[in-house]
Amino acid sequence: MHPDVVSVFDGLSFLVAVFAAWTALDLFQQVRSRQGAGRLAWLATAATAMGGGIWSMHFIAMLGFDPGAPVRYDLTLSVVSFLLAVAGSSLAFLIAAGRADRRRMILAGGVMAASICAMHYVGMAALKTSASLTYAPALVVLSAVVALFASIAALFAIEQDRSPLWRLTAALVLGLAVVGMHHVAMAALIVTPTQVAASLDPPGAPPLMLAVAVAAVTLVILFLALAASMIGQRDKLISIIDAGGVGYWELSLPGQTLWLSGRARKYLGLARGEPFTARDFATKLKPEDLPRRAATLARALNGDGEYNAEYQIRDSGRWLLLRGRLIRSRSGRPIKLAGVVTDVTDRRRAFAALATSEHRQRLLINELNHRVKNTLATIQSIAALTARRSTSVEDFMRLFEARLIALSDTHNLLTANGWERARLRDLVQQEFRPFAEDQLRMTGPDVTLEAEQSLSMGLILHELVTNAAKYGALSRPEETGGRVDIRWTEPDEDGLVTLDWVEHGGPVATAPTRSGFGSRLIDTSIRGTLRGSASMDYADGHLHCRLIFRPGGAPKA
Repeated sequence: MHPDVVSVFDGLSFLVAVFAAWTALDLFQQVRSRQGAGRLAWLATAATAMGGGIWSMHFIAMLGFDPGAPVRYDLTLSVVSFLLAVAGSSLAFLIAAGRADRRRMILAGGVMAASICAMHYVGMAALKTSASLTYAPALVVLSAVVALFASIAALFAIEQDRSPLWRLTAALVLGLAVVGMHHVAMAALIVTPTQVAASLDPPGAPPLMLAVAVAAVTLVILFLALAASMIGQRDKLISIIDAGGVGYWELSLPGQTLWLSGRARKYLGLARGEPFTARDFATKLKPEDLPRRAATLARALNGDGEYNAEYQIRDSGRWLLLRGRLIRSRSGRPIKLAGVVTDVTDRRRAFAALATSEHRQRLLINELNHRVKNTLATIQSIAALTARRSTSVEDFMRLFEARLIALSDTHNLLTANGWERARLRDLVQQEFRPFAEDQLRMTGPDVTLEAEQSLSMGLILHELVTNAAKYGALSRPEETGGRVDIRWTEPDEDGLVTLDWVEHGGPVATAPTRSGFGSRLIDTSIRGTLRGSASMDYADGHLHCRLIFRPGGAPKA
């Protein structure tokens, strides 16, 4: 055979070896990153690429071999040589995929070298020709040493770094291991022509058939390389999506087989490898969401719009946003529905909290508006009634200011309680602050008044205290025994509380001939927000005021 043709076959065999090594090492990275059945599947794929590459390289180079006699190949031994290459590569990759250390790498390199040598010499045994073939032992040993050291170097190179440059370096070294071993082994081959049967064709497959088989295996390796590249890009994309806190899902068509990324499984509370179908996803949703999910899915599968829906997972309470679109082939046939899933639980809670806050804000504004109106109406009434009984501007200012201060004090008390309620005891003590402790005797259970009732009761108590300070028991010094007894009861069956104001030690009091501002304010307040009645008694020469009222929340028979 012409030397140029031989060189072409040698160059082509080297390229196939390097290409197969690159593909196998690329697939080998998938073996390391997976567990269980997926790991074994990738291991078998990587071993097929490596073993097939070794086998293809050998027989491509053998196409340029010319022993000076017709050549045929034993199909059985050819297949055995292929299987030896694949099996040896599988075992080598399995060893190297474990815990990384020097001894494992050396052992894996030894297994890889043994598979290369076994494939070569069994493949050579498959060669049938009339010429006599023998080997030089020293070169045979040298070929095994070349395969051993180059295989170990390649595995150590791929172990050092997973970047494309290091992978290319490892592929070149491993390719050189295969090619170098082959050429050293071929140099060890001694061909002795025989004249007896030189013109006879030996039994077996012709080289053309072998060339077709080699081409088929090479195409398989090319397909595996393309698949590995696509899967690598897909895994890289999913990793990037996962790093952003987003899960990925695919619904293959027409069978509607569901595939979920690791983060998508985490959002759904699924263990790694746990079976999960599209029907199972429906069981994760609330019953009221199922019709909406069916309609959204049908619309997306029909190509009428993107899949975009939020669901709350029943068992975890987590809110998930699913978005996706229909993927079609070039012919327009639907292939799959693919998209992402995002955890929007925090956003949902934030919106709910915002809505609650806005609702409370509206309530507060309405309540503030209501209370301001009531307060202004109260001040207007106080001003009008005070003006009618005032003899001068100074007198009006003095009385009006005192009543505004009483109203303000009640406001302060309500503010301290969140403007919701105030205790009757606190209202009484607040009005008696300017006086000595002995001038007030107060007994009664805890009675709570609502905000509006507290304002009215504060004004009533202020009028009674003011009247007592001007004309009654509190107008006398403490030493003379002037005091006020205030007693109230628990709410009765009708929810009514009875409060008695009884003065002692003051000047003799008589019933007024006309009704003043204080009397009218007490009567108006007790009949309004306090929903009760008031009575005044001067029978023993001292004021006895009885207030009957219904505190806020008290039941009505």
